[in-house]
Amino acid sequence: MNPILRRLTLAALPAFVAAGCASTNDLEQTRAQVVQQQQRLQQIESKISNEQLLEMLRQVEILKAETAKLKGDVEVLTYNLQTTQTRQNDLYNDLDQRLMPLEGKTAAPAAAGETAGNPAVAQTQPTVDPVQAGYDQALGLLRQRDFKKAIPALKNFIDANPQATQAPEARYWLGVAYNAERQFQPAIDTYQRFIELSPNHPRVPDAMRNLGGCQRDLGDAARAKATWQALIKKFPKSEAAQKAKQQLASLK
Repeated sequence: MNPILRRLTLAALPAFVAAGCASTNDLEQTRAQVVQQQQRLQQIESKISNEQLLEMLRQVEILKAETAKLKGDVEVLTYNLQTTQTRQNDLYNDLDQRLMPLEGKTAAPAAAGETAGNPAVAQTQPTVDPVQAGYDQALGLLRQRDFKKAIPALKNFIDANPQATQAPEARYWLGVAYNAERQFQPAIDTYQRFIELSPNHPRVPDAMRNLGGCQRDLGDAARAKATWQALIKKFPKSEAAQKAKQQLASLK
């Protein structure tokens, strides 16, 4: 090798070595930074993953609680519906039994009305009592279970004929109509008014039993219990008292 070129090569060698060392150091530093960044990224991903998992678990617990509540609500509503249907059926059956003896009484005026067009027959028929006719009309609506129309019909009859012999019983049936429409507070007021004005009426035991039922359905178990106990004490041999005993036994 040319002596001059050799000297130049030897003179430049330390610079190349230094440059090589610098490049290696930079590479190592860069690699270290990459590793650090990767570690940080993994930590962030792990943190996000854990937070997401915790949030999902929290949402699952919320959904479980809401599902349990909804299930409980459905069970309560189902029970209430079944109980309401049973009580409604009992009321209808009782209504039919109470109205059955009145069938003949309400049929007579209708028959008289049918013969009104025949003068010969009409002369032999008694004059139709307008008060009784109005009462029969209201009872007819009740018998058809058209309680929405029966309520105003009975109210109008009572208002128009407060002193009529049918007025006390009309007030009792008005309470029944309110009860059937689940208008419990008006039914309570009507039953109480009936008992107050006609304490010796034969339907008072039934009114007291129905009164207790309305109080129970409004959530006032204490008053319902007191009403039924008063009924049993005052009318111990009545059919209403026997039914009240059963209702007391099932009262929660």
